[in-house]
Amino acid sequence: MRHRNHGRKLGRPAPHRKALLRNLCTSLFEHERVTTTVQKAKETRPIAEKLITLGKSGSLHARRQAAGFLLKAGVLQKLFDTIAVRFADRKGGYTRIVKLGYREGDGADLAVIELLGSELSVKKAEKAAAKAEAEKAKASKKPKSEPDSE
Repeated sequence: MRHRNHGRKLGRPAPHRKALLRNLCTSLFEHERVTTTVQKAKETRPIAEKLITLGKSGSLHARRQAAGFLLKAGVLQKLFDTIAVRFADRKGGYTRIVKLGYREGDGADLAVIELLGSELSVKKAEKAAAKAEAEKAKASKKPKSEPDSE
């Protein structure tokens, strides 16, 4: 019986599993979207949400607790200054897991874990890139003006 045995071992010893989840959380806050397996995403979600809740409290103690878990100082700064502010009105459910299908090599079930609202920044970046490309194409089609003869 599995009474009170919650959590997934992910085929790793405890220190390796903790390091994996620390890396995933750090990458999630850094890039706001990470592609991984469904099982790893489901294990990362509660940890990431607890860290965002720490960021929302904003106290020095919360900052030190988050710093003890996250691996990069810049990501810690982003968590407390940007991400926590974004979710200030929200009481929970800061992440989304979207299943992608199966990995080509080993058939593992893949998913994307992302912060809510990050899809807007991705879409803005895609629109900006498309706009820049369209302007570039327009500029190349435009005939060059004749040089002034003086």
